[in-house]
Amino acid sequence: MAKKAQSAPIAVHVTTLEMTVPPKQSLPVPVNVHTAILSAPDIPLAFYRFLYRQVGGRWHWVDRLRMDDETLAATLHDKRNSVTVLYVNGAPAGFFELLQVDDAVVELSHFGLFERALGLGIGKWFLLQTLYAAWALGPTRVTVDTNNLDHPRALQLYQMFGFSPVGTQDTEIVPLSDAELLALAKRDCLPPGEPR
Repeated sequence: MAKKAQSAPIAVHVTTLEMTVPPKQSLPVPVNVHTAILSAPDIPLAFYRFLYRQVGGRWHWVDRLRMDDETLAATLHDKRNSVTVLYVNGAPAGFFELLQVDDAVVELSHFGLFERALGLGIGKWFLLQTLYAAWALGPTRVTVDTNNLDHPRALQLYQMFGFSPVGTQDTEIVPLSDAELLALAKRDCLPPGEPR
């Protein structure tokens, strides 16, 4: 029996949120784990895709995985875009990505933890560090989108840190097909310069 070439679309309800003042919370560094948060201004594409899949695989993140190398490189290395990686006990454990839309607006375009980092008590602390980084860019607003496929407490967590919903929309996500997953695996395993 032949496999379907394309996955069926999934209906998604997106909520856009914004905050207009920096967070007032203060959280201690988590205990019993060694953490480091490092900016990755020249992040290699394969490493970025690894982070993106580790964080977003369960939430159906697909957009960046469908970008070719040239498009993804242009997106990531745009001077308005920044990627910052969380390390826990020496290994990558999550990341956040910020886009300076203009002088007034910074978008939190991606945020999340690897599954292995869940339950360590670092999620709220890492989100707070992310928001500090966003506000350090000097905006008057920080925005973020979340949806019903995201972590069940994502919307509540954003609101707890000062975001307010400002809009919603319904859309669809087409999950990666088996053929796309196979192509991604081949691409990520080939050395640079090999035909893809």
